[in-house]
Amino acid sequence: MTRDCLATPVPFSAGTEKPAVAVPAGACDCHVHVYDSRFAPAPGARLLPPDASASDYGPLQRRIGTTCTVLVTPSTYGTDNRCMLEGLAALGEQARGVAVIDGSESDEALQQLRIQGVRGVRLNLSLGVSGSADLLEPLAARIAPLGWHLQLLMAPDLLASLGPVLRRLPVPLVFDHFGRIAPAQAGTHAAHALLLQLLADGKAWIKLSGGYIVSPLRTVDDPALDALAQGYLRCAPDRVLWGSDWPHATATAGVQPLPDDARQMDRLAQWIDQAPNSGATLRGVLVDNPQALYGFAAPAATPASPLSDDDLKRPMP
Repeated sequence: MTRDCLATPVPFSAGTEKPAVAVPAGACDCHVHVYDSRFAPAPGARLLPPDASASDYGPLQRRIGTTCTVLVTPSTYGTDNRCMLEGLAALGEQARGVAVIDGSESDEALQQLRIQGVRGVRLNLSLGVSGSADLLEPLAARIAPLGWHLQLLMAPDLLASLGPVLRRLPVPLVFDHFGRIAPAQAGTHAAHALLLQLLADGKAWIKLSGGYIVSPLRTVDDPALDALAQGYLRCAPDRVLWGSDWPHATATAGVQPLPDDARQMDRLAQWIDQAPNSGATLRGVLVDNPQALYGFAAPAATPASPLSDDDLKRPMP
């Protein structure tokens, strides 16, 4: 799928409406990627999406009402973090980064990443083209002095087999995309039980991102996601994060339709509506929890400026 095929009013996002839910000031989108063809993909990279920049992402922020952003180096670039770091510089103080490293970097290089806004590293054992499970302990040892977290993505069977290792790592763990747990595996797979235990013990965080990736229907509207999301929220509401997964590289690869990110926000609100004190929980997931993990400042009193009519009418470049 080419960039021209995604000429939506907001780049790489279906729909035109704002979320129906009132998004709290200071809300954070905790899982975003940027892409630029100036940076070569890593050998063997399976996702090769079109260019999607921080400026492309701006209209989506205004549409869905978020002000903080977490950029994650995608599998496309292996351990090359330059594209992500450029995005961080463009987004400014209200952005944080999750880098990909191999552990051979100097202390000075890691400190420079911290100065640039990096607060964690990702080990993608699902679509990644660098790293292996053997790196879990070496990477954790390298980043522990920096106060960083280790973000993980892997198949459930592998996750379940790594329980003893994960429990002894000296850093917080963050699992993106629902922990790669399919709805049918909730309550039945050992990996799901492990995730719930790590959350309950205060050892881990879970991102309610990429619901369309784990859904057998390839959509966040899949009702089978409800029990999975609500289970995480009941277990540890102070350890749940939300992310759009913009610009939806799996959609540009043809795996599923392009999501409507306002609808993704509203689905989060629907899952939270089933929890006690839902208003506070929504603020926790979107504002308080990201502040605690990524070190964002408290939100300003005024919310993000709304998406203008011009923004919605402007064609994609």
